[in-house]
Amino acid sequence: MKKLIVDKKYDNKKLNTFLLDSFSSLKQNTIYKALRKKDIIVNAKRTNENIILHTGDEIVIYIKDELLYNNISYSIIYEDDNILIVNKPAGISVTKDSSLEKSLTELLCNDLKIDVYPAHRLDRNTLGLVLFAKNTGSLNILLEKFKNKEIEKHYLCYVYGIPDKKQATLEDYLFKDNKKSIVYISSIQKTGYKKIITSYKVIDEFKDKNISCLDVNLRTGRTHQIRAHLAYIGHPIIGDRKIWI
Repeated sequence: MKKLIVDKKYDNKKLNTFLLDSFSSLKQNTIYKALRKKDIIVNAKRTNENIILHTGDEIVIYIKDELLYNNISYSIIYEDDNILIVNKPAGISVTKDSSLEKSLTELLCNDLKIDVYPAHRLDRNTLGLVLFAKNTGSLNILLEKFKNKEIEKHYLCYVYGIPDKKQATLEDYLFKDNKKSIVYISSIQKTGYKKIITSYKVIDEFKDKNISCLDVNLRTGRTHQIRAHLAYIGHPIIGDRKIWI
């Protein structure tokens, strides 16, 4: 059983529109089946119609969780009244549809009446910890701390080859061609290129396989910066199929 309150965004909107927007995995035919069985209650009255809703209406639905939510596997590493740290698996995005944010919103916000806001991002195919704020005040504090480098983000990467320098800070320039979906790296400043600074430290070597594990810290945050920068110095990330120029 799930209980929801209609906000002003859905005033004069149909019931199915509200429910489809509230639960990412819910299907139209599931709603109609629930309506036929009168498993949807609006303002304490069972209904079998796709009725018009109004601000403040109370909706109670009796639909199984597996038909409502994305089947996203993640673990909560830490939680208090202000923040939430979640271990994101590879293969899902942090924001937008079918995302970690959407799943947390469904599971936490609908039941506990709270909101979650990601304080940073990870690429879809990157696994790791994501820091969420549970209110706008906490979000603003976290964003300010990221901006002032009071919080550092470190990435573990397995790369081809073993760098000659076991620890270094790379400074180059990056240009993203949105039309061609290509990222270019240059050692000198060019028109349209933005400076990138990437620090790395070799933390493990596998000489028999000619690969190494790096601890990478971004000093700037450009699109695909880690992948492109490491490939540029001749140590592309293992499994990265994209060609960097």
